[in-house]
Amino acid sequence: MPLHRAVTKVKLRPEAEAWAKAWLEQKVVVQYALLLDQPKTIAGRCYWTVEARADGRVWRRFYVTPDGQRLVSETGDRPPAAGR
Repeated sequence: MPLHRAVTKVKLRPEAEAWAKAWLEQKVVVQYALLLDQPKTIAGRCYWTVEARADGRVWRRFYVTPDGQRLVSETGDRPPAAGR
């Protein structure tokens, strides 16, 4: 269940929900990819990479601990750059 939990943590973030809704209104499939072969260590903790993708492009990467307790955006939780 930890794999499902990691993806769900990303999907339920308000900015991810808004992003997904905008793509789905255009009838574009939204995908969340959990990349277990690309773990990242941040401040001594292991994080799994979750990519949010649509139309063949990565919108944003998130890093989630295996227990689902911590989540970090690749943008450091800053708003995304224009055109992204």
